[in-house]
Amino acid sequence: MRKITKVAILSLITPMMVSLTSCDDLFEPAVENHKVMDQLSDMPSWAVGLLGHAYISNPLGQDANGWTWTEVATDDAVSNDVNNSYRRMAAGTWRADNNPLDRWQYLRASWQYINQGLEIFPTVDWAADKVASELYKMRFMGDAYGMRALYMLYLLQAHAGWTADGQLLGIPILTESETVNSDFNKPRNTFKECLALLNADVDKAVELLPEDYGDISSDAQVPAKYSKLGATADVYSRVFGVHAANRMSARIAKAVRAQAAFMAASPAYSAGSGVTWDEAANLMAQVLKDGLGSSPVSNIDPTGNVWYTDQNGLKNLTAGFNRPEFLWRSNKNENASMEQDQFPPTLFGKGRVNPSQNLVDAFPMANGLPITDSKSGYDPQNPYANRDPRLSLYIIYNNSTYKGKTIVTAIDGTDNNAMNKFDGQSTRTGYYLKKFLVEDVNADPNSTTNGYHVKPWIRYTEIFLDYAEAANEAWGPKNGGSNGFSAYDVIKAIRQRAGVGGEDDPYLEDCAKDQVKMRELIRNERRLELCFEGFRFWDLRRWKVDMTKLNETVKGMSIEGNKYSVVDVETRNYADYMFYGPIPYSEVLKFNALIQNSGWGK
Repeated sequence: MRKITKVAILSLITPMMVSLTSCDDLFEPAVENHKVMDQLSDMPSWAVGLLGHAYISNPLGQDANGWTWTEVATDDAVSNDVNNSYRRMAAGTWRADNNPLDRWQYLRASWQYINQGLEIFPTVDWAADKVASELYKMRFMGDAYGMRALYMLYLLQAHAGWTADGQLLGIPILTESETVNSDFNKPRNTFKECLALLNADVDKAVELLPEDYGDISSDAQVPAKYSKLGATADVYSRVFGVHAANRMSARIAKAVRAQAAFMAASPAYSAGSGVTWDEAANLMAQVLKDGLGSSPVSNIDPTGNVWYTDQNGLKNLTAGFNRPEFLWRSNKNENASMEQDQFPPTLFGKGRVNPSQNLVDAFPMANGLPITDSKSGYDPQNPYANRDPRLSLYIIYNNSTYKGKTIVTAIDGTDNNAMNKFDGQSTRTGYYLKKFLVEDVNADPNSTTNGYHVKPWIRYTEIFLDYAEAANEAWGPKNGGSNGFSAYDVIKAIRQRAGVGGEDDPYLEDCAKDQVKMRELIRNERRLELCFEGFRFWDLRRWKVDMTKLNETVKGMSIEGNKYSVVDVETRNYADYMFYGPIPYSEVLKFNALIQNSGWGK
């Protein structure tokens, strides 16, 4: 692996210069502008480029708008694109040598740049001012440690697993950069050892980084760990000012640690991780309190589930500013690519992601009762009446009004919006995606108007739901340990924000009497609030659900005339070892020290 990306400086040679050059000189190779590690101490702009690779490879940023759409490999959706890799994977093509969810190669390669940075950053002259230079060193070292922790989290999610001999393994731990002389045949460390490194990296990130970035106006505002080094307000703002916002911070690093503990405490990992639900709940609670105050439930963002509809707010989202819902976010993008992919065909879209009837059925009635409850008032022949308001916020169903037009998804519809009307563009389930889309966008390629999109990499609703799940498992529905708020408190606030259940919410009150019922309610609220945000695929595996649930047939709604009929759309074909992803088969072939996860072959 090259340690530094080659940058060649090309020169234009004029005819006169050529005429003055001997033949030997003309064909002698020029000195190349390739940098090696020991040169970077005097070249801070090159040195920090090592860290730039960590952000290029950020596992939280996928396509231009940040979404992965793994839901089409779950019971929540299908794709109408026959070549979609997740669609094929769910149908039975998921293999160690064909893994659309592979993070091993990309993140492991970029891990090398982080390790190189951690080795070179202490030697770099970052600024002529010695105090500023020391603060820059702290910032870039802390940033690298935090990003390495983030990489570890997502490498474990994609590749950790149990081996045939009963070990829960993670990845080979590398804390030093590799050279051509390194031993690349390294065994995988245990999951617990990987988690220990993640926690140690977070500790270092928190030690070195500020809670948040931002300019300050007085020396009294300089945090103590920097003021004791002689930092003034001007120097602090120079290094940690608003210009650095959206980089790894101490607050973000602590959230990464909480997310890792949450995953590790889950049924799929707990036996090998040593992490308990109360540990995960307490870490989540601290993230919430640090960001939202000592009573975080009372500060839940009232627009936290519809941030993407505030186009004016997103347009004016300046560097360093976060909405109350966002803990960490992408930069804003102005484009129409998501709408061109997801709008119904008559709105110049391809209708790629088709929500399932399974997901639609998970939305309760507005009174909070599941549609399966005889007292809910659900009418199978008028299935969208009096439903949870989030259903119409997130999904376009038959006769929905969108962009001033009625969208008919019934199979007897007359245009390409109709179910199965036109291969590759029409819905296969009777539903189109609405969440995240900007209604004002014109997706017509001949007269496109763009919209503003932001991906919240970590949002507080996710952390609230993580806390609710962990707290319920640790202490039951109404006990918050020493944190002052419970799973019940969180779910009540989220349902009230959604307009579900009313003030009394009798279904919530019933679930609050039983940990198992509360578990199912929390999981369902998570499914609804975080739908199409990339969680469902991993949640089903983290929960170690029954295989019948993992392979639940995806259903749709066929409507003809006034008749509503639930139909099968797509089957799932996951084997019982596919709760954990594989490590790449090519790596196992190359390195005999690597042990594959059970079931995936060699």
